Amino acid sequence: MTTFTGHDTLKTRRTLDVGGKSYDYFSLKAAEQAGLGDVSTLPFSLKVLLENLLRFEDGRTVSVDDVKAVARWLKDRRSDTEIAYRPARVLMQDFTGVPAVADLAAMREAVKTLGGEVSRINPLCAVDLVIDHSVTVDEFGGPGSFKKNVELEFERNQERYAFLRWGQTAFNNFRVVPPGTGICHQVNVEYLAQTVWTDTDQATGNTVAYPDTLVGTDSHTTMVNGLAVLGWGVGGIEAEAAMLGQPISMLIPEVVGFKLTGKLKEGTTATDLVLTVTQMLRRKGVVGKFVEFFGPGLADLPLADRATIANMAPEYGATCGIFPIDAETIKFLTFTGRDADRVALVEAYAKAQGMWAEPGSPEPVFTDVLELDLASVEPSLAGPKRPQDKVLLSSMAQTFTSDLATAFKVPAADIDKATPVKGADYSLRQGDVVIAAITSCTNTSNPSVLVAAGLVAKKAVEKGLTSKPWVKTSLAPGSQVVTDYLAAAGLDTYLDKLGFNLVGYGCTTCIGNSGPLPEAISAAVEEGDLVVAAVLSGNRNFEGRVNPHTRANYLASPPLCVAYALAGNVKVDLVNDPIGTGSDGQPVYLKDIWPTNQEIADTIQASLTPAMFRDRYSDVFAGPEEWRSIATATGQTYNWAEGSTYVKLPPLFEDMKPEPQPVSDVHDARLLALLGDSITTDHISPAGSIKKDSPAGEYLLGYQVRPTDFNSYGARRGNHEVMMRGTFANIRIKNEMVPGTEGGVTRYVPSGEVMPIYTAAMRYADEGTPLVVVAGKEYGTGSSRDWAAKGTRLLGVKAVLAESFERIHRSNLIGMGILALQFKDGMSRQSLKLDGTEIFDITGVEAGLTPRKDIDVKITRADGTSETIQVTLRIDTLDEVEYYKNGGILQYVLRSMMKQAA
Repeated sequence: MTTFTGHDTLKTRRTLDVGGKSYDYFSLKAAEQAGLGDVSTLPFSLKVLLENLLRFEDGRTVSVDDVKAVARWLKDRRSDTEIAYRPARVLMQDFTGVPAVADLAAMREAVKTLGGEVSRINPLCAVDLVIDHSVTVDEFGGPGSFKKNVELEFERNQERYAFLRWGQTAFNNFRVVPPGTGICHQVNVEYLAQTVWTDTDQATGNTVAYPDTLVGTDSHTTMVNGLAVLGWGVGGIEAEAAMLGQPISMLIPEVVGFKLTGKLKEGTTATDLVLTVTQMLRRKGVVGKFVEFFGPGLADLPLADRATIANMAPEYGATCGIFPIDAETIKFLTFTGRDADRVALVEAYAKAQGMWAEPGSPEPVFTDVLELDLASVEPSLAGPKRPQDKVLLSSMAQTFTSDLATAFKVPAADIDKATPVKGADYSLRQGDVVIAAITSCTNTSNPSVLVAAGLVAKKAVEKGLTSKPWVKTSLAPGSQVVTDYLAAAGLDTYLDKLGFNLVGYGCTTCIGNSGPLPEAISAAVEEGDLVVAAVLSGNRNFEGRVNPHTRANYLASPPLCVAYALAGNVKVDLVNDPIGTGSDGQPVYLKDIWPTNQEIADTIQASLTPAMFRDRYSDVFAGPEEWRSIATATGQTYNWAEGSTYVKLPPLFEDMKPEPQPVSDVHDARLLALLGDSITTDHISPAGSIKKDSPAGEYLLGYQVRPTDFNSYGARRGNHEVMMRGTFANIRIKNEMVPGTEGGVTRYVPSGEVMPIYTAAMRYADEGTPLVVVAGKEYGTGSSRDWAAKGTRLLGVKAVLAESFERIHRSNLIGMGILALQFKDGMSRQSLKLDGTEIFDITGVEAGLTPRKDIDVKITRADGTSETIQVTLRIDTLDEVEYYKNGGILQYVLRSMMKQAA
């Protein structure tokens, strides 16, 4: 790998000597002396961006004026300047990694067709792909759960894994962390991230030190912000461009400071803290902004708690949620076994650059500031449908009972309904917890909440409590280190006795890989039309995500997951009511089994050691025998298997010419979907299980794939035929063109028939009819799923018109050559009284594109009347104009690389 440094017009390159080694670096203090003025009070995150611009200043993509604009930020605490930012590396997980590798392979095919050199298509910066999204909780609650789930994982994913093993050998700068290692974000925090990165400059041969930065193809990439590493989630499309050398265009962001004071009180957890922070920041409104944590409260906030807070940045809507470099950063890097020279460099570099924080340091200047006294945090959950909807534990039972009538429309007569479970001696009731899962990167990275869960289990077992028989329990840690310290503390035994056996190392319930409920349980839920609950230590609880049978989904700390497995119903008031009856016949309350903060700290001190990190990561890229034994192809281009239902050659570059065709206006377009507010990428992008009678299921049946082998949409992201059939097919999506329905259906307007969205889209495609989607506020919130944009394009959608867009999804739409259009203030689908029968003409594209220009949309109604409205083109930067003109960002990159080669 090579660090391509720029012209250094301001002459800021300096040398830093640490432990007998010399490092070149681009000095912020030297930049001050070169005319920038005092930048010492810039937020930490903007100092990272400033260094990036100094290092890459080349007079073309980065100018001296761009550098000066960051310094000027201090005056107005915001900026309209667009900059080109280049992260040091890219992090992927396998759901998004497979289509990214497929796109790279397709680019090589296109280069070969155009007569170019295929070996030029390689990542130009470090790329790590961690396989963590493919394990499903099929088996649970027993000692053989882990082994069986691993067997099923490799059986289902042989084609995908063989493809990734080919990519590991075919591409330079591309590493794969095999299955069974852990969740990508925890592996990143515990091993991959370095806080300060180094590379060799090909021009001088010198080692250059600079802040560790990255983008990731998972929105929770922000977890590494806790380690003072600037990074955030982008779509797979944008990540592919970044790893192919394209800068990320962005406005210098506003930075909201979040001041922490005090200390968490007895009985509260990092999860309670992060749910409080999420609610506060979501109410504040920080979409598109950086959030930076500071204040005296940092002194008592362990790195794991910081990572928990940073992880949830997508839930509070910020681009990142970053912490500065301080003594806790150094302590964690040392404890997790980072190289001693690297740890010494981190401290020396941070101090040399004015990036070191310590008690008494001057507070940075921020655009705005929020403040939280940690002592005010109360035990909490969030739900039943959104992570920002905090519910105090003390009011949980009352809130859910109210939600049954209001949010879930359960008639009063059915509030206490009981439905017998076939073959069992119990019935299911409203609010029964059918899933209790210790899962997700957010909390399974944090020893304090996992040890707390183990201690709750220990005390519960000692009092004779058991999990309720209708609860599907699971433990899916973020790394193998977790099971090491739980075992060292002797807590694994007690978790096992309550059914929280190890089910796998990876993302499970939080991303919809909860696996099926026992057949008798799901049958009772359906028969009684019951609102049953999942309680999970995750970060996402959107409708239809966790499990198709759980309509109420609550985020909670791992110890509360255990508590609700014991209680069995979210209507149990855990603060005031008994959680169960002990073996002595006496009622047991949550307070009786809840550990003290000192117990948790003492257990961690006695059981978690640096050797655990060194041992587990000493050979991290080798993988288990199942991985090493996979047969894989060789060669610069992939040998695509015609009958593969997992990996197919993407159609993005079919018939691509060396020069793009002129862009055109959109005429006579029909509406494919009319959608409301907060449509998430879970609603848009295929996720979860594949139904037998869905278009995707029918496609797989056509290839003689048994329904038991359908796997999930996530596992089949390398097959565009499956994915486009599952786009807009979420079971909870509501298309207002078909009032009163849920699921991926629409009205085919010419005939009035109601049919799957995919089927209608293909009919329109056969007729040559372009399509548009209209939506409300916050369109595309949630995970940074590239298929939410890819699938939309493959269905023939030319434009999405919404009241507002989530940052990543808007970027992805442009990256796929789809117009993102935004209603002017006060205008909406309701004010326009749209019903889906309209015809749309979008003009002003052919006349020339500039960022955020006004575009005319003519709406012709079924009765022949029409009106023309003006909307804002949400192509926000000049680079995005070029991406759109080329039909997408990958086409732009490929053409650019071909021209450079020529």
